[in-house]
Amino acid sequence: MKHTDKEADFTLDLRGESCPYPVVYTLEALEGMSKGELLQVITDCPGSFRNVPEEALAHGYRFAKEPVKNGQEYLFFIYA
Repeated sequence: MKHTDKEADFTLDLRGESCPYPVVYTLEALEGMSKGELLQVITDCPGSFRNVPEEALAHGYRFAKEPVKNGQEYLFFIYA
């Protein structure tokens, strides 16, 4: 089984939150998780498609797969 098929341990639904809150809440959630757990983030703030990956990587987190653009929504799969 590929690691990208792993079900997310937690889902953070941030639709309706304007930037910079998706980044803030994503980092807070990751800090509270155990290492290796997978967080799925859903957001509809266009700026977050760039900001969330930049900040997550800057803080040492890694992605299970590339960020996904799904219509007006953006999906991120990040390992704590």
